[in-house]
Amino acid sequence: MLGRVKNNNMRRVLVLILGMVICLSGCTMIPKYSQPKAPVADQWPSGAAYLKAQPKVKVSDVTQMRWQEFFTDSKLQRIIKMALDNNRDLRLAVLNVEKARALYGVQRAKLLPVVNLEGGQAKQRYSSDFVSPGASRTINQYSVDLGITAWEIDFFGRIRSLKEQALQDYLGTQEARRSAQITLVSEVARVYLTIAADRANLNLARSTLEAQRSAYNLVLRRYKVKIAQEIDLRRAQTQVDTAMVNVMSYIQQEAQDQNALDLLAGSLVPEDLLPSDLTGVSPLMDIYPGLSSEVLFRRPDIMAVEHQLKGAYANIGAARAAFFPSISLTTTLGSASNEFSGLFKAGKGTWTYAPQVVMPIFDARTWAAYRVSQADRKIALTQYEKVIQTAFKEVADVLAVKGTVDQQIASQQSMVDSAEKVYLLSNKRYTNGIDNYLSVLDAQRSLYGAEQGLITMQLTKLINEVRIYAVLGGGAKEDSNERGPVSRDSFEDNVLSLLGSKLIKSEH
Repeated sequence: MLGRVKNNNMRRVLVLILGMVICLSGCTMIPKYSQPKAPVADQWPSGAAYLKAQPKVKVSDVTQMRWQEFFTDSKLQRIIKMALDNNRDLRLAVLNVEKARALYGVQRAKLLPVVNLEGGQAKQRYSSDFVSPGASRTINQYSVDLGITAWEIDFFGRIRSLKEQALQDYLGTQEARRSAQITLVSEVARVYLTIAADRANLNLARSTLEAQRSAYNLVLRRYKVKIAQEIDLRRAQTQVDTAMVNVMSYIQQEAQDQNALDLLAGSLVPEDLLPSDLTGVSPLMDIYPGLSSEVLFRRPDIMAVEHQLKGAYANIGAARAAFFPSISLTTTLGSASNEFSGLFKAGKGTWTYAPQVVMPIFDARTWAAYRVSQADRKIALTQYEKVIQTAFKEVADVLAVKGTVDQQIASQQSMVDSAEKVYLLSNKRYTNGIDNYLSVLDAQRSLYGAEQGLITMQLTKLINEVRIYAVLGGGAKEDSNERGPVSRDSFEDNVLSLLGSKLIKSEH
C-alpha cells in the first residue's frame, strides 16, 4: 500500500516537472526585433571647423576607458572618487537599478509555481436532523496539504513576455546609472576647471587692482604738482573702483562654484584639493572619435532607450498572448482525519487536481491594450531616434570646438601680447607728457579684456575636452567589484538543471 502511494506521488511530481519544463521553454509572441537604422549620417561633419587628423585613441578604447585614465590630475581624481561615493543623485540611480532588478526577479518568478504547505483544523456541530441516530453531532477534522494554487502555465508566452519587458527595464535602468555616472564625473571636472579659471581671473583682477592703484598714485602725485588735470585723477579713481568690483565679483563666483563642487562631491572638498589656477591642472588625455558615427551606439543613454524599445516589443507579445486561452492549475496532496493522531495513518491520503482554462470571447479592453502596446512601440522608436540625433549633434558640436579652439587661443594670446605693448607705450607717452591719460585707460581696459578672454578660451578648451569624453560614452566601463547585469536565461537554466538533477536521483 505504501509503495503504491509512493509511486502515485512520484507520478504527480513528474507531471509537475513536465509542466514546469513546458512553461519555461514555451514560445512567446514578441515581434522579432531588429536594430533600427540610425537617423544620422554615417560620418561626422566635415569642413573648415573640423579637424582632419587621424584619431589619437581608438573608438573602442574611448568607451572602455576608465575615468582615471582620462583625468590624470591627482587632486581631481580624489574629488571624483568622493563624488562617486557620496553624490545623492548617483546613489538614487543605483537604488533605482536595485529596484528594477528586484522587480525583474518578481516577474520571472511568476513562471514557477508557488508551493504552499497548509495545515488546519475544523470543528462543527450539526443538527440532530442531519445525522444518524446515535452518531456524534460534533465532527472534528484535521488536515495537512501540500499543493499549488492557480499556477498559470505559460503556453502562449504572456508571462515570459512580461518577464522580458521587466528584464529590458532593468537593463535600461542599469545603463541609465552608467550614464548618470558619466554625467557626474564630467560635471565634477567642469566645476573643478571652472574654479581654476575663477582663481586665474581673481589673480588677474588683483594684479590689475594693484596696477590701477599704482597708476592712481602716479596721477595723484602729478595732480598735486599741477602736471595732471583733475579729470585724469577721477578717471584713475574709476579704474581702481572697477578693479575692486571685479575682485569681489570673482571672490563671490569662486565661492559659489565651490558650493556647487561640494554638492556634487556630497561633502566639503578640502582646500588642498582645489586648483590654484588653470596652469596647475594636469592635462587631459587627447581623444578623438574617429570617422564613423557608430560610436554613438556605445553610449549608455542610447543603450538605455534601446532597451526601452525592446521592452515595448515585449509588451506587444504580452498583449498578443491575452487573445489566447489562459491555463491555470491547482493541485494538492495531503492527508485528512477526524483525529490528530490518525492524520498520517494509511488510508488518510487526499489529493485534488483542478486545471482551469479561460477562453476570451469578447473583451474590448484586450483590443485596446494591444493598440496601446503598438503605440508604445512607436513612441519608444521615436524617442530612440531622437536621442541618437541629439547625441550626434553633441559630438558634432564638440568636434567643431576642438577644430577651432587652438587657433582661437593662439590669436587671443597674440592679442594679449599686442595689448600689453600698447599699454606700455601709452603709459610711457603719458609719463613723458606726450599723450593724455585717456589713452592709458583705453590701453588698460583692452589689456585686461584680452587677458580675461585668454583665460576664457583656455577654459573652453579644457571643458570641451571633458565634453568629448562624456559625449563619446567614456568612463562607462564597469568596475570589477560592481555587480554585472542579470543573465537573460541564467535563472531558468539553474531551475531546469536543479529539476533535472532531482529527477535523475529519484529514478535511481
